[in-house]
Amino acid sequence: MPRLMGVDVPGNKRIEYALRYIHGIGPKRAMDIVEACKIELGKKADALTPDEIRQVVTYIQENYRVEGDLRREVSGNIRRLMSIGTYRGYRHKRGLPCRGQRTKTNARTRKGAKKTVSTVREK
Repeated sequence: MPRLMGVDVPGNKRIEYALRYIHGIGPKRAMDIVEACKIELGKKADALTPDEIRQVVTYIQENYRVEGDLRREVSGNIRRLMSIGTYRGYRHKRGLPCRGQRTKTNARTRKGAKKTVSTVREK
């Protein structure tokens, strides 16, 4: 199980899929990295030589913002939106969807478990 950018990537997977376990690297970036480092497609992550691993890590550090730096930047952006009082910041603060989704039904992922409110009728 090779360790790239502080993340243990699964060794039994092909390198173009294993790279996706690094936060900030998706399908397109993973393919770009493999092509730029001239690693053959289909090679398993365990089969990488130390030189290839060094080459991949260097390429990622020079060209992309990943893992801790990316997480810090995203959380800083959200904090900035909340501090200046934008609509999106308000939605983040309240734990509601920020991108226009409906909330009357659905939105359970952001809103959390249902909180049933009972009505008491008096006669």
